[in-house]
Amino acid sequence: MLAGVDDALAAARSLVDQLYPTARWALLAGSVATVDRTSGSDLDVIVFIEDDPQAPYRRSLTWQGFPAEVFTYDQPGLEHYLRLDLAHRRPVTHRMLATGIPLTDLDGHAVQVRHRCADLLAAGPPRMDPVELDGLRYQLTGLLTDLTHAGNPGARTVIAASTWTRTAELALHAAGHWSGSGKWLLRELVDLDPGFAGRWLAAHSDPAAVVAIADEVLGSLGGRLFDGHLTTGPSRPG
Repeated sequence: MLAGVDDALAAARSLVDQLYPTARWALLAGSVATVDRTSGSDLDVIVFIEDDPQAPYRRSLTWQGFPAEVFTYDQPGLEHYLRLDLAHRRPVTHRMLATGIPLTDLDGHAVQVRHRCADLLAAGPPRMDPVELDGLRYQLTGLLTDLTHAGNPGARTVIAASTWTRTAELALHAAGHWSGSGKWLLRELVDLDPGFAGRWLAAHSDPAAVVAIADEVLGSLGGRLFDGHLTTGPSRPG
């Protein structure tokens, strides 16, 4: 049976009250409190606490019949994961904070954090360096070469799946858009270009179609990249 939003909120509040009574603030994030919730949706609870020596950490448990994931942060831990979001161009923490439902907020700090994250989400990720973008073009070119010449059906299936995922990631990075993994990869593609997202989905089980859509993305960046590509290592110590 699909639990209602009120049930999820009540369970999340109970969890925070009983397990994290000294929390400065807490939010309920994820799909459980939205129209996208399913019978398998868990409680994604973000807790900000300044007197937990273990923070930051994630704790998994079952609470009042709900699977729950509790993400506990202090200020340094929160800043660390927000920086990782930006570095990876995957706004997991930003999105949870910006869209989460407040459970408790003792002094308005949660409001400030939510607004900050919402502003960063709207601004988009930092643009990818051209050298880094060329590296992704080179990697996708290599996958396409492997896919074209794969004789083993199993290997061809695996390479096609990798090529398909890398194609979506490159399309997002090239457009200066946020990226994601799992269901969020598709959501970000739909947000970028619903038509392209539809063609990408349709190509999934057809290696020839995967090659075509990968070449479509590469074509927008100048085509496949192999000849002349140079990858440099770290500088030698002096």
